[in-house]
Amino acid sequence: MPISPDLLEILCCPSTKTPVEMLAADRLELLNAAIAAGGIRYADGAAVERPLEEGLVTADGLTVYRIDENIPVMLVDQAIQTSQLPDW
Repeated sequence: MPISPDLLEILCCPSTKTPVEMLAADRLELLNAAIAAGGIRYADGAAVERPLEEGLVTADGLTVYRIDENIPVMLVDQAIQTSQLPDW
């Protein structure tokens, strides 16, 4: 079950308050390839060890939050900065 449009409308980055939107499939694929290659880290410095099923990206494209089993994980420490991806 995808995220409800009503929920998506009110979600925002907990740090910057920037609105979020669903991460496009091509961007998700790019991010997951980078995760598989190693070197992608969460904001707290921990390595991202498994690919994302789905994600939310801030409207400015700078931060990605994962979605686990249709639940957005909107934790600042678990954010992924897209600056780690050269082809973003």
